[in-house]
Amino acid sequence: MTGTVARSGRRLGIDVGAARVGVATCDPHGVLATPLVTLGRDLEGRRDVREVLDLVREHEAIEVVVGLPRSLDGSEGPAAAHVRDWCDALRAALTSADGFSDTPIRLVDERLTTVDAHRGLHASGLPGRAHRRVVDQAAAVLILQAALDRERATGEPLGELFAGPPARKPRRKERRR
Repeated sequence: MTGTVARSGRRLGIDVGAARVGVATCDPHGVLATPLVTLGRDLEGRRDVREVLDLVREHEAIEVVVGLPRSLDGSEGPAAAHVRDWCDALRAALTSADGFSDTPIRLVDERLTTVDAHRGLHASGLPGRAHRRVVDQAAAVLILQAALDRERATGEPLGELFAGPPARKPRRKERRR
């Protein structure tokens, strides 16, 4: 089903790492992903989450596409748990922001995107030492471009819609008779 029209609107692609968050965006037609910025992680103050919220506002993003690091066998390990935690903080920030509470967050499989980003940077002639400052953006571009291409090809968004942490059952108090 090639030639399917994708939703129009800018999206943000996110590569969440241990030290940095790479961010990419796309054109208003959802065709081409481009690098935007690399943010430093702030595990305690969540400044990186607030900066992504500001980028969602600035670019009027209709969706945030976040890479979910899976093991080669498809399972999720500690890195995926950290990404889900980061998405939970972003969901809370979006929910409290006027007009952005319904902005979807999608998780897409990002196996080997950082490896592919390093390969691409090396092939472009960028010295290995310089990779660190841009590799997260390059990985975010790969994540977002895969999502854009898939949606254009199939008409369906790529990945899993992030709905937050699993709901907990409310505790019921026993009635005394």
